[in-house]
Amino acid sequence: MEGKLYIVGVGPGSHDHMTFRAKQVIEESDTIVGYDTYVTLVEDLIAGKEIHRYAMTQEVERAKQCVDLAREGRIVSLVSSGDPGIYGMAGLIYEVLAESGWDPKTGLQVEIIPGVSALNSCASLIGSPLMTDFAVVSMSDLLVPWEIIVKRVEAAAQGDYVIVIYNPASKKRIHQLQDTRKILLKYRKPTTPVAIIKGAYRDSQSIVMTDLENMENFADQLGMISTVIIGNSSTYNFKNLMINPRGYTSKYNLESKS
Repeated sequence: MEGKLYIVGVGPGSHDHMTFRAKQVIEESDTIVGYDTYVTLVEDLIAGKEIHRYAMTQEVERAKQCVDLAREGRIVSLVSSGDPGIYGMAGLIYEVLAESGWDPKTGLQVEIIPGVSALNSCASLIGSPLMTDFAVVSMSDLLVPWEIIVKRVEAAAQGDYVIVIYNPASKKRIHQLQDTRKILLKYRKPTTPVAIIKGAYRDSQSIVMTDLENMENFADQLGMISTVIIGNSSTYNFKNLMINPRGYTSKYNLESKS
């Protein structure tokens, strides 16, 4: 008898921001699989369960093991920080299943448990930067060729989107955010608000509010658990909060900010 596979978003790292359903399926599961850091985030919820921890570069092995364990009859939770459908493991699981000839109606039961993504958690800490249309771009050229990322950044800049940047830097990834800043400065003022949020809702949390001109001065805040939010032409800084007007100025006779 086949088991079930849950792909669980555990949110930013604080249990207060994990959904009730995420806690419920983790409790129901007998087996937990995940990147070591993410397993540690839920360590107090998984005592007595079979646990498989993986290094960061072992995503394919992780996905295949989850499917194999569930097909053996286990109830498996694959834990992922944030939301598993946003730069998470959901896509890879479905790729593995699709290649195996899986039929969602008759095959292994799979359920995605949505979580609070980094763009949600980080935005909530710095004000209201995502009140109008925004674009999300990862700087990881392991996922997408760099020339394609450049095209996406250019398009988002031309379209005056607020831009959320995942994976802004790593030990090997130095020039990507610098190049992105140069592209944005072709279309935006140097005073455009920028927020760098590191480790949102974790013990290591830190927040820097800066602007496009000075963001390079905070390279020490950039890394794999950092998210960068760059405002558009309407975004302004108010008492160290990034505010993007919702568009209600005329309706409520609010004074617009220049």
